[in-house]
Amino acid sequence: MDFTSSRPEDLLFDAARKGNVDTLKALLAEGVDVNTQDGKGFTALIIAAYDGHLEATRLLLEAGANPNVHDASGNTALMGVSFKGFPEIAQLLIEHGADLNARNGNEGTALMFATLFGRHNIVPVLLQAGADASLRDVRGLTARDLAIQQGNDVALGLLPQE
Repeated sequence: MDFTSSRPEDLLFDAARKGNVDTLKALLAEGVDVNTQDGKGFTALIIAAYDGHLEATRLLLEAGANPNVHDASGNTALMGVSFKGFPEIAQLLIEHGADLNARNGNEGTALMFATLFGRHNIVPVLLQAGADASLRDVRGLTARDLAIQQGNDVALGLLPQE
């Protein structure tokens, strides 16, 4: 594949955004750094996971993508899928060592994202893997507090009592 017309890193991010596994394979075979970050701190893994591309996410992880890289806002791929609601990708990230309790710039966690945005399919995945529901964000709120604040009774039923 000829990658001379564009920067390989840009092609990597574009392929991740589209879930184009063949292009990702070719770029990785050419030696493009799987963990390179763009100006916002996004990696191809963060982009592919956030956009719901399971096979692209799997390929990137198998190629050595670090699931614990933080973007410029401090968010990880697991936080992104917890916001979007992709349980299969969340499980895949966890299986590849994603930090369940990583904190972003506001001290938020993936569990807080899932609770706050009503991603009830993600909350059990995170809890079963060992996410700490007692962690507090910069405002001193736990995932349970966020569920109460949002009137999210389903999440309240999933989260442990404090």
